[in-house]
Amino acid sequence: MKTLHTTRRTLRCLTMAAAGTLAMLSAGAQAQSNDTLAKIKQSGVISVGYRESSIPFSYEASSGNITGYSQEISNLIVDGVKKKLGLSGLQVKLTPITSQNRIPLLQNGTIDFECGSTTNNLERQKQVAFSNNIFIYGMLMLVKKDGGIKDFPDLKGKTVVTTAGTTEDRILQKMNGEAKDADKMNLILAKDHGQAFLTLESGRAVAFVMDEPLLYGERTKAKNQNDWVVVGTPLQTETYACMMRKDDPAFKKVADEVIADLMTSGRAGALYKKWFQSPIPPKGLNLNYPMTEGMKALYAHPNDKAIQ
Repeated sequence: MKTLHTTRRTLRCLTMAAAGTLAMLSAGAQAQSNDTLAKIKQSGVISVGYRESSIPFSYEASSGNITGYSQEISNLIVDGVKKKLGLSGLQVKLTPITSQNRIPLLQNGTIDFECGSTTNNLERQKQVAFSNNIFIYGMLMLVKKDGGIKDFPDLKGKTVVTTAGTTEDRILQKMNGEAKDADKMNLILAKDHGQAFLTLESGRAVAFVMDEPLLYGERTKAKNQNDWVVVGTPLQTETYACMMRKDDPAFKKVADEVIADLMTSGRAGALYKKWFQSPIPPKGLNLNYPMTEGMKALYAHPNDKAIQ
């Protein structure tokens, strides 16, 4: 019996030791998988996600020409990574992303980071990390000027479009869940912002609910911009930031420092004027989107705080 007891105790010890070893290996693998800088240095490649139609943040102005306010910040982060690693050259692999697949593509390693029109909020922070914020905005709607829609209560029983996988998608679904049957909106979920605007412009929806600056961007696609207006009391105020993998402080530090330097040096003001108050490609139209007090405060005091 003594031998049997000793054997069982030995087996328990071995099992616990093995479990501990596996835990350490797992933690090590996780840390290694999230060491983006080491991955980039070893491969000589940085994988960057971009949006195809998030005007004026990240979009394809012409075939192969990815540009925009956020895209320029993305390019600066790439330069910051190159400098941090002491590399003379770095191959940039660009991958188109959507509101639905951006987090999975980041988590599975397809992209290393993205700067587009992704909201930095507490819910997403459970899955990913965010850089210093790059934009502050309100959640409004784009409607026909003479359509009679002035604010969100006017949408009761109406057909409304937004982009699938966005914060607006979640909030509108929540509003519907709390509304009486007669007041529920008929929600159309588009695959991207461009498709959402086409749904609005074709008359299949009376309002396109989205982030205010994106609505100004989509309005530039209209046959006549003056037919459309951005209206409403903001459902909430939120922030955009560049998105990266969790538990990778070294990579986040590079991105944060690049963004903070851009803002505190005054160069961010020129970047804002270029994309929100000047003609932009491909049509050379001007969004005429004034800088808010919130944006001025962000440029003066860069931070990564989520408002919601």
